[in-house]
Amino acid sequence: MKKIILFNLFFMLTSFMFAQSPIGTWKTIDDETKQPKSYVEIFEKDGVLYGKVTKILTKGKEDAKCTECSGTLKNKPILGMQILSGLKKNGNEWTGGKIIDPNKGKEYKAKMSLNGNDKLDVRGFIGISLVGRTQTWYRVK
Repeated sequence: MKKIILFNLFFMLTSFMFAQSPIGTWKTIDDETKQPKSYVEIFEKDGVLYGKVTKILTKGKEDAKCTECSGTLKNKPILGMQILSGLKKNGNEWTGGKIIDPNKGKEYKAKMSLNGNDKLDVRGFIGISLVGRTQTWYRVK
């Protein structure tokens, strides 16, 4: 009986810890069409968060390349591309990172924060955080 109680307690604690973290897979939504666009997997390495495109949901764009990107990302496949980098925990947010919009080939400063357990507000901006846009991503279960 003690083993069952300990197992349940461990399971509840790990579930709570996961729910309070952006680590996992998130569904992005296209700003214009409002349709699901891709899955982005957010992962941690040495206390810093990164995100890469793991699935493209837009029909006909599964093999799309970053034609508008410059440098080493020019004409690289969007599937598998790391689009988020350098985000560090700062209170209730993750800040100090960068995000790439592979459709426009632009790189922006980035920050993000959890909005409940299943929504992630991701903000890309230029200069100060007032000039930019925020997308809400949805946790994939």
